[in-house]
Amino acid sequence: MKYTGQHSFLHACMAAGAGILFAGALFSCANIGRPGGGPKDETPPVVKKCDPEPGTLNYNNNKVNIDFDEIVQIDNPNEKVIISPPQSKMPRILTSGRRVSVILNDSLLPNTTYTIDFGDAIADNNEKNKLGAFSLYFSTGDHIDTLEIAGTLLNASNLEPISDMTVGIYANTDDTAFTSLPFLRIARTDAYGHFTVHNIAEGSYRIFALKDGNRNYFFDNPAEDIAFGDSLIFPTVQMEWRTDTIWADSITIDTMITALRPHYYPDDLVLLAFNENFQSHYFEKYERTDRRKVTVYFSAPQDSLPRITPLNFADGDWAVVESSATCDTITYWIRDSLIYGKDSLQIAAAYYRTDSAQQLSLCNDTMTWIFREKHLRKERKSNDTLPPPIEFMGIANRNGSALDIPATPIYTFDQPVRRLAPDAVHLDLKVDTVWTPVTDYTFAPDSGSMRTYRLRHKWKPGCEYRFTLDSLAAESIYGSPTNTLEHRFKVRAVEEYSNLIVKTVGVEEGAFAELLNDSDMPRYTSRVKNGRAIFRYLMPGTYYMRLCIDTNGNGVWDTGNYKEKRQPETVLYYPGNIALRANWDVEQTWDVYATPLIEQKPREIVKNKPKEEKSEDSDEEEDETPFYSNQPTLTSPRR
Repeated sequence: MKYTGQHSFLHACMAAGAGILFAGALFSCANIGRPGGGPKDETPPVVKKCDPEPGTLNYNNNKVNIDFDEIVQIDNPNEKVIISPPQSKMPRILTSGRRVSVILNDSLLPNTTYTIDFGDAIADNNEKNKLGAFSLYFSTGDHIDTLEIAGTLLNASNLEPISDMTVGIYANTDDTAFTSLPFLRIARTDAYGHFTVHNIAEGSYRIFALKDGNRNYFFDNPAEDIAFGDSLIFPTVQMEWRTDTIWADSITIDTMITALRPHYYPDDLVLLAFNENFQSHYFEKYERTDRRKVTVYFSAPQDSLPRITPLNFADGDWAVVESSATCDTITYWIRDSLIYGKDSLQIAAAYYRTDSAQQLSLCNDTMTWIFREKHLRKERKSNDTLPPPIEFMGIANRNGSALDIPATPIYTFDQPVRRLAPDAVHLDLKVDTVWTPVTDYTFAPDSGSMRTYRLRHKWKPGCEYRFTLDSLAAESIYGSPTNTLEHRFKVRAVEEYSNLIVKTVGVEEGAFAELLNDSDMPRYTSRVKNGRAIFRYLMPGTYYMRLCIDTNGNGVWDTGNYKEKRQPETVLYYPGNIALRANWDVEQTWDVYATPLIEQKPREIVKNKPKEEKSEDSDEEEDETPFYSNQPTLTSPRR
């Protein structure tokens, strides 16, 4: 929509959807300060004059002045003040007493509507009362573009509102516009993730969001956070009757005014921001604190192990290789004493690293793995002629004395194991007061780590067990034996747990649900099968819940990719909490898509809250009453 001809101040403001704001700025009483001992000043500064006035046409001066009724200041203007079209050269934003000046260093574009959006950056100098949602617009041509679009920006992985992120549009709908051209018009998200792009011309647009680290207003750094809409947007406006209320005081209505106001669409856009998790691949460092092992670190996960070729020692089966699941941390346990006896090991390594074009390319590198002996002064002792004590291989046991029913205790050896004697491994169950041998168990290496062993057995709830490794039960590749290990633990009783069955209306398969603590961190996970997620053996407490549409079925949330036009996997939150009690089973129905996405995440676990809302939360008494959706919840104790 376009408005042509000279506008009055108020008419121009209303044309851009800001009539009430500027009317209040013009006609409210001036704040002239208060004498000592008077009431506290809670009135924001009032606009007295603008040059140019809002809605001015054919304006070709690169300087804008705004005068207020009192001395003002601007908070972080380079970040909070948004100018559309975006400026390639940083504008100068100055305050001098009651005046705010904006100097545009870019040449003004012809026939273009300019918007200077101050947000809540302007406040009075004394009490810091903010002039919220203040913007000014003018045109270098003979018309004003007046359409708007609005919405909310959320973090795709956890639905957190994202503040201070740039949202922009393109009339150029080519896919490459976002990666090569500055935005046409921009806005900045507020503390709630809300955004409004002002003064748009009629037409079709694509919308994006960008954490613009280098301020060039397009996506040229794969490490930047982004969001993109899947479909074209067609801004429109409708005139609708609205009622404004004027209050005589805090409880008494003075006047109610009904008038036609413009309503701009779409006003309910939702953008989901993500990071492509681009990581530059390169060799980071190595460590050789023990001459028998070398650990190498890469900056990012690798698809495969590097190819190592010895240069000053014999090739072959010279090391046991232990790798992390993502191949970014690799330990070489050197077998041969003639090799690890060398202080310097020279190798050639072939691995993939990121080149200058941000692509992975094969790199051939040479390295020297150096071991530096630490010389410690030994005190003379009378028994120096005795043989040295046995060097036992350590075993880490961090399982504790209480075990959950579905748990598999983990034991980690200090070195790779060469031999483990089955007859030296024992599991006993206490029956009355007598330890009784258990035979149907396994003690074997974990698939994710060669030095980590898991103890597996179908535990009897409420019973006590004893796991024992005899002395010399295992031996490392260096001949170091294990010492005796004894681990006693008690399995929790069934009555200590709660079970939860969630009926996921709208999602039958291809998803997983997570129960979260009050820090929004997952505690339990269950796949959705036949429209149900079943959680068993849960510790009592209050939980929150979310669901991930697991598109590729890998059991984890996956991010998006703009080049592939792939959105991140959808995350949905149960809009409340669920209280679980010991020895109770809970059945909960969750209509997954019933609540709008921007309203799903419970405010109790939203981290990115405005400061004033965080302060209010801390002052409120905690409500221990569990919240449930309007779907029936069946809760029953076990019999």
